[in-house]
Order: sequence, then structure tokens, then C-alpha cells
Amino acid sequence: MQDHSQKNKFRTPDVILISLSHHIHDIYTAFLAPVQVLIIEKLAINYTLFGLLSVIQRLPTLFNPLVGILADKVRIRYLMILSPTVTAVAMSLIGVAPSYSFLVLLMLISGIGSTMFHVPTPVMVKHVSGNRTGRGMSFYMVGGELARTLGPIVVLGAIDLWGFEGIFRLIPAGLLASIILFVRFRHVDLRKQVKKGEQSVSYMNTLRKYLPVLLIIGSITLTRGFMKSCLTYYLPGYMESIGESRWMAGISLSVIYLSGAAGTFFSGTISDFIGRRNTLLIVSVISPLLLMVFIYFRGVFTFPLLIAMGFFLLAPTPVFLAIIHELKTEHLPFVNGLYMTSNFLLGSVSTLVAGYGFDHFGNEATFKFAAGMALLAIPVTIYIKKRKPFQDY
Repeated sequence: MQDHSQKNKFRTPDVILISLSHHIHDIYTAFLAPVQVLIIEKLAINYTLFGLLSVIQRLPTLFNPLVGILADKVRIRYLMILSPTVTAVAMSLIGVAPSYSFLVLLMLISGIGSTMFHVPTPVMVKHVSGNRTGRGMSFYMVGGELARTLGPIVVLGAIDLWGFEGIFRLIPAGLLASIILFVRFRHVDLRKQVKKGEQSVSYMNTLRKYLPVLLIIGSITLTRGFMKSCLTYYLPGYMESIGESRWMAGISLSVIYLSGAAGTFFSGTISDFIGRRNTLLIVSVISPLLLMVFIYFRGVFTFPLLIAMGFFLLAPTPVFLAIIHELKTEHLPFVNGLYMTSNFLLGSVSTLVAGYGFDHFGNEATFKFAAGMALLAIPVTIYIKKRKPFQDY
């Protein structure tokens, strides 16, 4: 048995190992956006069909709550351990996809791998973070955001070396992530980490109890989602449409994610001190204003604005994760699964809508729409400041 001081201790090596595995896993999921133009040209599809690939990749997240229930009842750690390999294989084969339907299958497989990874790992982070949940989630999200920083560079570099069809040579790093997880966490039983004593509250009652929290987080996620889609998923195509090179387009995506990694690291830690809601309000005000400036000012201002936008764009995620994992529930993996499902589904909606906007209304109009929608996150955040703290739900 762990004593109280050990349970409250921030276990840095374990947090770093989980974050490193998150980093390796998510490098592969960052391959799609940088090769947007190559896929569109190769398969002769439009932006809407390309956006649909992201939705298909997220379809397995519909089963996140089920994965959360399984985490309560059975040992799913081996599926989690295997998931980086599954994702690596699927995403490294996109260059040899002979048709759109084959690419759809690869996206579905990678989505399954991602689901099996992202539901249990935040629960592990919560367990090894002690009483510094926000800090632990910041480390975890930094791993993911740095992956999306390096992902475009890795895949574009691989294309320069081996051609688009040759990126399958990147598969071994996914095997490495699985090995890391196996060596350190093969004996960890998540059931022991997420419940104390006999479970007496049903999953339906848990859903009803925490639905207000999920709705609030979902509202902020949706209103900001169009901006996030424009600045991550569609940014390379946008940059090329205004005359930038493919490398510049890919690097701009890396800049967004690199500064986003800094934002995720500091936002979770800062929210431990100034509060989750105060942190969200600051981010909700600044982000859309920066996007509007980006629309009208380019040239020398482009990179400084990309850095600033990235910092605030991705900052809410560790705050949301900290909120979820501080809820007083016996079914934490289940609630985390609900959060992950809503997060990815709302992201899919915003991605499709943004893609439709690019096809039918143009780049600038879609970016303006995204900035306007992001402003709606401000009243939602102000509203939650009038409610009791999240922990009291």
C-alpha cells in the first residue's frame, strides 16, 4: 500500500515516460495535414473529402466511453501498449494508398489505435501526478503537441529522402513506443488506480451527474474548434494558396504546434494556481483577436503571429483534462472516455464545416467565420465563472 505522501507525490520519471510515448504515438497522427496537397493531387479529391478523412479517423472515438468502462472492469493495458504500433503502421502506409477507399481504411485503423491509447493514458498520468494534476496533464499534452510540431518535419523529410510512397520506413519508432509502455507499465492494473472499494454508482447516474461539466467543455470546444481546424488541419493548404512553398506551409504548421506545446505546458501549470476558469477566460479572449490580426497582416508578421496563435490555440486542452480528472467519480476512465468522444466528434464537425467553407466560400471568408465563432467561447467561459467550482459537481 502507498502511504498518503507517496500518493500525493509527483512521479516525474513515470510522467515523462508516458509523455514520451504520447509524443511518439502522436507524431504519426500528425502526418496527414502536411501531405494535404499531395493527397488531393494524387487522388483528385476536394477539401471536403480530405476533411472527411479526419472525421473517419475520429469515428472510433465513439467507443471511448466503452473503452473507459472496460478500463474499470478488465485489463486493457496490452491494447494500450500495442496502440502506438497500430497507429504507426496505418499512418506510414498513406503514401502507398492506391485509392480513396484504401486511405479511408487506414484512417479508421489509425483511429482505433489512437482510441486505445488516449483513453487510458490520462488516467495513468492522474495516478502518477499526485496532487499536481494540472502539471501532469501539461507534461502529457506537451508530448502530444511537440509530436505535432515534429510530425510535419518528419514526414516531409521522409518524403524528400524516399518519396511519398517510402514513408513506410518510419514504422519502427512506433514499435519503440510500444516497447517503452510494455517495459514500464505491463504490471499496472488500471482498475486499481481508478476505483476504491466497491463501485456503487451506475454509469448512467455518472453521466447525468457530470453532463453539465461535459456540456460546458463541449461548448467551448465547438466554438473554438473552427479556429483550431483552420490553423492546424487546413493551414498548409491555406499557406500554399497565398503563394508560400510546401516547406514553408509545413514549417508554419510546426511553428503552431511548437508554440502550442509551450502553451499547453504553461496553461495547465498556471491553472493550478489561478484557477481553471480564469485560465480559460484569458485564452478565450486572446485567441480570436490574434486570428483576426493574422488574416490581415502577413509578410514579416506571419511567424510572430503563428507563434502567438499557437501558444493560446492549444492551451485549453490540459486545463480540460485537469478538470475532468479532478471530478469526484468512481468511473474516471468512463468520464474521460465521454470527454474524449465529445472532443473528437466536435472537432470532426468543425473540420468538415471548415473544409466546406474552403471549397465554397474561400480561405479568407472561412478564417473570418472561425474567428467569429471563437468569440462565442467568451460568454460561455464568463457563464461558468458564476457557477460553483467544477470539483463540486
